[in-house]
Amino acid sequence: MKIKPIRTNVDYERALREIQRLWGAKEASPEGDRLDVLATLVDAYENEHFPIDPPDPIEAIRFRLEQQGLDTSALVGVIGGRSRVYEVMQRKRALSLEMIRRLHERFGIPAEILIRPTRAGRRRRAA
Repeated sequence: MKIKPIRTNVDYERALREIQRLWGAKEASPEGDRLDVLATLVDAYENEHFPIDPPDPIEAIRFRLEQQGLDTSALVGVIGGRSRVYEVMQRKRALSLEMIRRLHERFGIPAEILIRPTRAGRRRRAA
């Protein structure tokens, strides 16, 4: 396979097959260099054609807590008291800049995710 830009889905599939064939090639070998270049081309194609939206801040917080085997009580003191944690996690209160800083420092959640607007929670209809 000649290395060229990936412009079509056919090019993309061909590059993926070649990457699979080259997987495990020694670094700095001709095959390893080819693998690096193809992986870079595939990454660029996927970023353009299959973009992934950043997560919602509240979902990112839930995910990080789950990763660490924690529940929302771990947020007490980081973003405020129990009632403040409840309000934030129920999307009734936005994250403040100070909350974002503390969440980033304590849990390593990227600040660029935490500053995004949260998706609106479901609202109950009045009967």
